[in-house]
Amino acid sequence: MPFCEVAKHQGSLYDGVDASANNSSNNNGIKIFYRTYGQGTTKVLLVIGLAGTHGSWGPQIKGLTGEERSNDDDENDGMRGVAQSGDNGEDVYGGNGVQVCAFDNRGMGRSSVPTKNSEYSTKIMAKDAIALMDHLGWRKAHVFGHSMGAMIACKLAAMVPDRVLSLALLNVTGGGFECLPKLDRRTISVAIRFLKAKTPEQRAAVDLDTHYTKEYLDEYVGPSTRRAILYQEYVKSISSTGMQSSYGFDGQVNACWTHKMTRTEIELIRSAGFLVSVMHGRHDIIAPIYYARRLAEKLLPVARMVDLHGGHLVSHERTKEVNQALHELINASETKMSPQDWSNFPKKSSRWSEKGLLLVCSQPELNLPSHEPTVNKPPFFPGLLACSPSAATPCDHNLGHYTFRIKSSKANLALL
Repeated sequence: MPFCEVAKHQGSLYDGVDASANNSSNNNGIKIFYRTYGQGTTKVLLVIGLAGTHGSWGPQIKGLTGEERSNDDDENDGMRGVAQSGDNGEDVYGGNGVQVCAFDNRGMGRSSVPTKNSEYSTKIMAKDAIALMDHLGWRKAHVFGHSMGAMIACKLAAMVPDRVLSLALLNVTGGGFECLPKLDRRTISVAIRFLKAKTPEQRAAVDLDTHYTKEYLDEYVGPSTRRAILYQEYVKSISSTGMQSSYGFDGQVNACWTHKMTRTEIELIRSAGFLVSVMHGRHDIIAPIYYARRLAEKLLPVARMVDLHGGHLVSHERTKEVNQALHELINASETKMSPQDWSNFPKKSSRWSEKGLLLVCSQPELNLPSHEPTVNKPPFFPGLLACSPSAATPCDHNLGHYTFRIKSSKANLALL
């Protein structure tokens, strides 16, 4: 069985401090279960979210590598929710030299389950992921995360930016109160059912309403609805991996609640030189898209926003679009696409030009060039002018074929 013993790979990590001195209590005996898929020089690390296992990445593993079975060829791999052939009309882009690693975070699946909340944070779990990269011998990788896994991926990217080739953040939030869903009748009902779920059947039923839009679940695939098909798959998968323990669930919730990206960490990602793709389902009831878009804006100019019609598990509901976006990110990174060409955010007109403010000038004093014909000075001539910070400082500006000169602060000026 493939496991990474975290403590063995954290003796020379992060922050210039020997991990054996400051992390031993968090990592002694911690083992991370993982699977690898496909073969190739392009490495992709997949980081799953709260209560998810490595198999939750099934549609992306297939899309990136063309494989459904791990390199260990274990019949009991148990990928949760691998889309059935033709289920989402997804295209398989894999088979082009991509190797993927997906793993169970601490507190879930076959990985170790620490019993203290203090042993769970997105930073600690990011170190687990980096230890796994070391275990695999991966110097660099494309890092893709979903939900809590995207928070972990952000921490990883800020901690070791030189080891990240690109960053994909699916259904991400900024942690803390941003993890709280919009409170309405539907989400309150789902939350209550989630907390009460004690059996695979109960958990499967509530997971479907949490992960997907009602529209998607009500679609027919042959004689059955997607809800009926996915319910059976979820029950089978949860039964095979087991219900998450209370220690694991509470610990991972603690990791989400205490997660925060500082300005310094955001700047480390922005300036690292790799591209970022923020993907989100606009009908996500767990992680509102507003927070994902705000994070993407903070990461400009290196971020692209991919807004899809789907729920929290948009990677399953919109498999074709997500896989295509992931391949575009890998290709853009390999071809060294510039951030300006990568980002799809509208180019904002700058409020500064040569350290000046953009101003609206009404009734400016005008000096017309002597070679131009005599004209009557209009009582009001609005124009967009780039002026120095001091309104009293004379400066010339061209508008059409006339040169206007603001000679004093008497002109009526208004900030745009």
